[in-house]
Amino acid sequence: VYINLGLERVSSVLELLGNPQDSLKYFHVAGTNGKGSVCAVISSVLEAAGIKTGLFTSPHLFDYTERIKINGVDISKADFARLVFDICKIADENNIHLTEFEILTVVMFKYFAENNVEVVVLETGLGGRFDATNVIKENLCAVITHIDLDHTERLGNTKDKIAFEKAGIIKKGCPVITAEGYEAVRDKADECGSMFILTNPYVNPEFIDSLALKGNQQVENLALVINAVNYLFKNIDDKTIIEGLKKVNNPCRFEYVQEKNLIIDASHNPNGIEALRDNLDWFFPREKRRFVFGCLKNKDYSRMMNILFREGDEIYLNGFDYPNACTYNELIQKCPYPAEKYTDETVIKPDKLNIICGSFYMIGGMEWLKSLQV
Repeated sequence: VYINLGLERVSSVLELLGNPQDSLKYFHVAGTNGKGSVCAVISSVLEAAGIKTGLFTSPHLFDYTERIKINGVDISKADFARLVFDICKIADENNIHLTEFEILTVVMFKYFAENNVEVVVLETGLGGRFDATNVIKENLCAVITHIDLDHTERLGNTKDKIAFEKAGIIKKGCPVITAEGYEAVRDKADECGSMFILTNPYVNPEFIDSLALKGNQQVENLALVINAVNYLFKNIDDKTIIEGLKKVNNPCRFEYVQEKNLIIDASHNPNGIEALRDNLDWFFPREKRRFVFGCLKNKDYSRMMNILFREGDEIYLNGFDYPNACTYNELIQKCPYPAEKYTDETVIKPDKLNIICGSFYMIGGMEWLKSLQV
């Protein structure tokens, strides 16, 4: 996928459309891991409170329309096609070359403005400072989730450099809520005169029990959500929050499909894989494991496999069909244990705990998962 960070192109097209983004209110969420979950939980709680909520996330699993939702309902294919066509036409006529993500971002702003959405939960695509979503002038608050090394070729090779990029979403006078005290985030908050709120990982156990998403890392994500909602919407009571938590739907985050004894998890960097391993050890300590793993070449896949696999695991490596995906040969050279090549004939049966993980793009390409209504 062609990536070209920067805000000029998006800004130019939005201006030609009358700046629809300026009429909306935002929770703006950046971070390495957990931002998809945080966005899903915030939007579910706001919906439970009767607020018309737009949700913009990426990537999608099966259809582009999954990225743009109002109150949990995907944009229709007809609306999506109409807006993509209009926006590409305007961009072409004005000789503006938008990337795929920029087109989707403009579609989202226009669609949410057309539908008078009250609050938009906006997930950054990559980084923050130069991410297309960062054309907004202000937000209700910026939320910065866990930061780790990922996309280092674009965002920098230390956590502090990455934190600097993520801190780019902080706006003048708009609060920032985070679980980690990176200096870059504090400095940016000071520079913007923004309230800096550092969350405490303690969460009311009733909230944790109610959350439809499973996984120990969700406690930190939940702390961010509860702090943000309590700070900005003092009228949303605990009962409504619990109702929202029970209804959260965020596929492929430690998602368990019982009849197949199958975990689907889109963790795609070492930190996410570590969380997956901890969750497997915590929730399924005695089950024998069968893995299907694949990932992109720009990830530290050697480290990911070393974290994930153990002696005795049944391992299938998937050189799936996607630009920049690792081939089976690249994976097998770095795999610490014997493994086989995954094919459509590979048997996934419930005699062991099956785990499909390593890449959103791999999961999205596995047609048979669609029938499980993942």
